[in-house]
Amino acid sequence: MLFQITSSARLPALRAAFLFTLLFPMFVVAQGDVHPQSREYEWPSDPQVKDKLEQWRDQKFGMIIHYGLYAVPGMIESWALCSEDWITRDSTSDYGEFKKWYWGLKKDFNPANFNPEQWAATAKQAGMRYVVFTTKHHDGFCMFDTKQTDFKITNGPFAANPRANIAKYVFDAFRQQGFMIGAYFSKPDWHSENYWWPMYATPDRNNNYDIRKFPWRWDAFKKYTYNQIQELMTGYGKMDILWLDGGWVRPLETVTDEVRSWGAAIPAWSQDIDMPSIAAMARKNQPGLLIVDRTVHGPYENYQTPEQTIPKEQLDHPWESCITLGNAWGYVPNDQLKPTATVIAKLIEVVAKGGSLLLGVGPKPDGTLQEEEVKKLEEIGAWLSKNGKAIYNTRGTANYHEGNTWFTQSKDGKTLFALLPVAADGAWPASITWSGNIPAKGTAMKWLETGEKLRWSVKDNKVMVQLPKSLLTKRITVPALALEFERVP
Repeated sequence: MLFQITSSARLPALRAAFLFTLLFPMFVVAQGDVHPQSREYEWPSDPQVKDKLEQWRDQKFGMIIHYGLYAVPGMIESWALCSEDWITRDSTSDYGEFKKWYWGLKKDFNPANFNPEQWAATAKQAGMRYVVFTTKHHDGFCMFDTKQTDFKITNGPFAANPRANIAKYVFDAFRQQGFMIGAYFSKPDWHSENYWWPMYATPDRNNNYDIRKFPWRWDAFKKYTYNQIQELMTGYGKMDILWLDGGWVRPLETVTDEVRSWGAAIPAWSQDIDMPSIAAMARKNQPGLLIVDRTVHGPYENYQTPEQTIPKEQLDHPWESCITLGNAWGYVPNDQLKPTATVIAKLIEVVAKGGSLLLGVGPKPDGTLQEEEVKKLEEIGAWLSKNGKAIYNTRGTANYHEGNTWFTQSKDGKTLFALLPVAADGAWPASITWSGNIPAKGTAMKWLETGEKLRWSVKDNKVMVQLPKSLLTKRITVPALALEFERVP
């Protein structure tokens, strides 16, 4: 049974939560415009940030881990609390009771088998090289031992565990595997009485009072936010990325016409939390820190983060696509995971267009990854272990795409890589052709999977490569083909 019913008064809220679990996939689709991507980019000026940004651009493949109260019932992360018209709850439910039930999950969240070493080892085996962990999502529940609130993992049934400060041990485990470390932090906090004031209703994702009339309350929230980020930047080891979610919390002057199209999602006043002050503090403690103030164009969006999508064209500035392995960001029972070949095809497209792929997984309530997720990630890693040269430390090339073939290049521009994802039916053509990206005369056309040299020719500025017989006869099966060759100087 998914929920333990303890009183008749809680029945409506429980029915609502159960409905969320049943209908979860529709919410993934409905969230398409929750975070519209900014259209402009501003390069950083700090030399240390520039260096860190180039280091990050070499990694190409990362893991984002959503883990919080929502894992207990296995439902959509935080958004069930939000009263916007794309949210569906049981029409007989009581919203107040639902919120009490949701926040009351704190007493049930006890990840007794918490195993960050498993998470990190699995990510390493998958070929991932950086991690972003949710220290706090929009619901306000903290996965770190903050001193600013008792609504945290270290104040509940898991408190007595030696590793109750989950974020610390997640970061430590991934650091030991050589990962770049990112802390996800939600700027809005729906549990904070200085964001959602209980005196008023909560009609949407925004703070629910007029900041102009109650500036002291907003100042208290700003201090709360600053202090929590300061805790993360000073007590959890070396940080590479501060990944800030909740782009509707922003200065009014950064609200573009596109973002205004959200309608009810943008208030008539600024939700300015003083990012210059936060950034200065964070970088004083973590020199060179990348700050990703999602969808907020300006100096604190060091790379852009299109969500559940890949840009249509190649971009000339740093970005990553945040895409889930299944349909959900967090743990949802029986979620449908993407085929290995699909994930690799997305990775190839993202990298060829100049970006990185941040793949989302959600640990189970007990603190372990699902076996199906581990298997899928291992399969992705098996391909990257032989073909990663065409992915890691590469940059986009001008002719980055033709047909189903994608191209990347080494940072010095001397070596090109051609990548061809397998067709949906698993069949390969006898040869592939493309225009431009001409190999240098006499260069070897090497199949990275085996090191085999393939026959190739050029006629009328068109390259033709004969695919290996072992691939055509399916003696070797791979989700994608990766070729290496030297380009014409």
